[in-house]
Amino acid sequence: MKKRILIIGACGQIGTELTAQLRKNYEPHKVIASDIREGDAAMLEAGPFEILDATDYDAIEEVVARYEITDVYLMAAMLSATAEKFPMRAWNLNMDSLFNVLNLAKDKKIEKIFWPSSIAVFGPTTPKEQTPQFTIMEPSTVYGISKQTGERWCEYYHNRYGVDVRSIRYPGLISYTTLPGGGTTDYAVDIYHKALKHNKYVSFLNEESTLPMMFMDDAIRATIGIMEVPSEQVKIRNSYNLAAMSFNPKEVAASIQHHLPDFEIGYEPDFRQAIADSWPKSIDDSEARKDWGWRHEVDLTEMTKIMLDNLGTN
Repeated sequence: MKKRILIIGACGQIGTELTAQLRKNYEPHKVIASDIREGDAAMLEAGPFEILDATDYDAIEEVVARYEITDVYLMAAMLSATAEKFPMRAWNLNMDSLFNVLNLAKDKKIEKIFWPSSIAVFGPTTPKEQTPQFTIMEPSTVYGISKQTGERWCEYYHNRYGVDVRSIRYPGLISYTTLPGGGTTDYAVDIYHKALKHNKYVSFLNEESTLPMMFMDDAIRATIGIMEVPSEQVKIRNSYNLAAMSFNPKEVAASIQHHLPDFEIGYEPDFRQAIADSWPKSIDDSEARKDWGWRHEVDLTEMTKIMLDNLGTN
């Protein structure tokens, strides 16, 4: 089967690890990484790389034609906390990039799209516990508004034009490979770095801010997994809820203290607290588990050990 993959936003937090895994799964020369800036040496050596602006339709179209791309993973986006500082830039990047790939698929220039949504689509009026797949969505952030809008357009392009677009709502993602990228849940990455470097951390969320989280390996498995199942198994074409674990800063600190007993945490909530307060505490992802076999593998205890072991050797 002919499959040629383009990752747009390959240098970001998710894109870096997604690109590496796709190159393990498929022939590396058929997995084209791209970003607005050049990738690191490992990415450049492992396969093709293109400098590409996600908002430039003509440039994307040219790369798609040159490499005979079939599948596009659109990972370029401005994340929640950064988007609040630059609202119009965030809106333009997040929406224009999506329309570019949707229109390429509408015109039969590509076959399949992955586009990530987020728990940011939910808002203060959404049920907080075990948030259902279908529920109230009144996002209060620029990022959430753009993701909710994107979900509606994905479903529209599928229903109106038959575009094969697939999406999942990422919870907070945690990885030792890439640094925090401007998200509200990124405290759960930074805390491990600070624990090893300074044995203390000051959280920008309060100790009881429970949010849905996921280890990056699980997120990558879900991302590739939904793209590999037959089209008829993907029954939801806006975006699937996705879940693994929920925890708050106090619980992460406690898990770190099992390994580093002298670790200390303090709390100085900032503007990101209001963002976190608008999001769910836990997610019901039973539709993803039923439709295409989603299963998470990593819990908080295991994740803490993985994070400390790997960051401690760097």
